[in-house]
Amino acid sequence: MAKVLVFIDNPGASLKKSSLELLTLARSLGESAVALNGELSDAVAASFAEYGVGTVLRPSVQDLDEFLVAPKAAYLAAAAESTGADIVLLDNSPEGKEIAARLGIRLNAGVVTDVVAVDQDGTARKSVLAGSYNTACKATTAVSVLTLKANNVVPEPAASPTKPVTTTVEVPAGSTAAAARIIAREQKVATGRPDLTDARIVVAGGRGMDGDFGPVEELADALGAAVGASRAATDAGWISHDAQVGQTGKTVSPQLYISAGISGAIQQKAGMQTSKVIVAINKDAESPVFEIADFGIVGDVFDVLPQATAEIKKRKG
Repeated sequence: MAKVLVFIDNPGASLKKSSLELLTLARSLGESAVALNGELSDAVAASFAEYGVGTVLRPSVQDLDEFLVAPKAAYLAAAAESTGADIVLLDNSPEGKEIAARLGIRLNAGVVTDVVAVDQDGTARKSVLAGSYNTACKATTAVSVLTLKANNVVPEPAASPTKPVTTTVEVPAGSTAAAARIIAREQKVATGRPDLTDARIVVAGGRGMDGDFGPVEELADALGAAVGASRAATDAGWISHDAQVGQTGKTVSPQLYISAGISGAIQQKAGMQTSKVIVAINKDAESPVFEIADFGIVGDVFDVLPQATAEIKKRKG
């Protein structure tokens, strides 16, 4: 049975869906442990027990967030060595990928990013070339470091809860000495909308919005949805890059995905084609997005979206 270590960074008051996916995958592969950075709240501890975690490791240095990723990689390497991990799982965020790369160097481990599934023997599955092909790859090293794309594993609690043992891992001396230190932070303004990668409903706008994301945001708020965007929209500066969905953006798999003014090029499809229901709105009836849409509306987004928002508000009372 493989020993699997999951890295969870600053979970806050409760674990995100993507973290629960990591824990579910880890348990399916073998004996799971968590290397935690940040506070361990009662709710998070309860989730670890519910999802079958055997051990929770915490760093001896509590200010890892005052530095860039190098000290976190050093801590995770020490945690992997102390648990004898065969597989280390991280999220597929930009920071997760960088930690994975540094961890691979420290452990002389094979690193595979953008993973969508892992077989019992440790073979990692990837969807490549904008979802055109599925590939399988397996590290030949003693330890494998894998980053998992969100929304590819269904979170499932363990059949029987565990009682995780909490232990401290010594962060290697000097790992923070030469590390770049964060000297200032700026709080991002909260929108009150759900996180894009975890949202059950996503409303996304593209080039057809012509710089005005107001109708997209109003519909999203009426539905309690997250707001997404195509690369064309983010590159144009109409919305921040963290809203980008697609091959070079985030992967989403909501119950409902509404595409407004997006042509549906293959790069966009790669980030949303596993959505359960896709509704496409575009004035060009020949747009590629209609090929994968469950429901299509040929029309001007500035006519359709306000009508949809008004009807939803009316039905909600």
